[in-house]
Amino acid sequence: MGRRSTKENKSVWQTTREELGLTREKAGDLIPGFSPERIEKIENGRTQIQPEDVLLLAEYYKTPSLLNYYCCNECPIGESHAVRAESKELNQIAVETLNAVNQMNRIKNRLLEIAEDGRVRTDEYEDFMKIKNVLDRIAQSVSNLQLWMDEQIAADKFANQSLTD
Repeated sequence: MGRRSTKENKSVWQTTREELGLTREKAGDLIPGFSPERIEKIENGRTQIQPEDVLLLAEYYKTPSLLNYYCCNECPIGESHAVRAESKELNQIAVETLNAVNQMNRIKNRLLEIAEDGRVRTDEYEDFMKIKNVLDRIAQSVSNLQLWMDEQIAADKFANQSLTD
């Protein structure tokens, strides 16, 4: 039986495992190719976690948010390009998405005007940045919705429902 960690600054990999009530030994038995020693090295940052490790941890821990965490915090490309998904309730995601889409509908003609000549002129830049902000909000909403769906699937919340329900 593993002992409980008293470490204060735990990694997301360790806190996720502990929240699931798994010891490193149990996690090593659960995840193919993982040993308690390997898990300990990943959790304590003594070995660089690899994308394929993240995929396995997210799958076996049934915690899809680990994928987005890795992309936004540990992947050099994702740190500057990935959209950080937030775990929210479906109704909040829907309202935020529809608000952003409605705002985009109101400014789509301005985007067409700006795009007509294939460049953004100085006098169009402020409106262009407003449009970019709305598109960023839509991208954020899409990421949040994808995470919500992945969490529902991981928790098998759709397992007993038919597609026609």
